Amino acid sequence: MDRSGFARLYRVFGELPAALTEPFYRSARTMAVPAGALLFDEQGSCLGFPLLLEGAVRVVKSGAQGRELLLYRLVPGDSCIISTSCLLGAVDYDARGIAEVDCRLVLMPRSVFDEWLLEPRFRAFVFAAFSTRIGDLMALVRELAFLRLDQRLAGRLLGKGPLLRTTHQQLADELGSVREIVSRLLKGFARQGLVRLGREQIEILDPAGLRRIGSGSDSL
Repeated sequence: MDRSGFARLYRVFGELPAALTEPFYRSARTMAVPAGALLFDEQGSCLGFPLLLEGAVRVVKSGAQGRELLLYRLVPGDSCIISTSCLLGAVDYDARGIAEVDCRLVLMPRSVFDEWLLEPRFRAFVFAAFSTRIGDLMALVRELAFLRLDQRLAGRLLGKGPLLRTTHQQLADELGSVREIVSRLLKGFARQGLVRLGREQIEILDPAGLRRIGSGSDSL
């Protein structure tokens, strides 16, 4: 394992005593996970604390008729709070983790995680990440409860540059909706001159107009 590279992603490892980290480095094994594979599933047991080295993982909650709601994305250096909550509460997973691309990760065993929580610096890392992600999830709850889908879609299109490489299905998955509804809204945006639709791409023509829709001051 590249210890320096690992510590660059997870800086807390560089702050911990060698008595903790050295046994971990010696025993840790890197796992390769292909794109589309399940890292964890609802009702499955949590075997450890995932430390992502490469790739991206989509954490979703499944709903009726196979629909999924994106809770968050896990990228290298992040902490997976679903895994954290399962380890702390000794409960099964209540969401799914899916590799968006080919991934590499190290799984910290539950016993090591429990031992390291006694170290203040690691405990601070775990709970700081937990707090940040809970804030993100509360923002998602607010969106779902108080914003129309056109507002959420407009907000999702902004802040990523003038050209988005994405599909209608990917946007629908992120919004917890269905492709047909998202396509209809996007066509409405295009008729208003807000966007130009292409094959697996969306060009932003009028960011200010999208912001008005996102704020609720304008709508389709």
